[in-house]
Amino acid sequence: MLAAGINIVYIRDFLGHEDISTTMIYSRADNRLKNEAINTLAPKIAGDIELSDWREDKDLLSFLNSFG
Repeated sequence: MLAAGINIVYIRDFLGHEDISTTMIYSRADNRLKNEAINTLAPKIAGDIELSDWREDKDLLSFLNSFG
């Protein structure tokens, strides 16, 4: 139901749960829903800023490679 876009409150009522936290135990957002949420929020958070390509940051790459 969640993957079909049905609000969690309606799912709670359908399942007969008194508290939404009980319903949340059984619900897991699939990757498609997570991706849609990120794509919806990203422009609102980042705005029109230009981000540099992290793969060209030698200091960052060196730092990350130090874990390897």
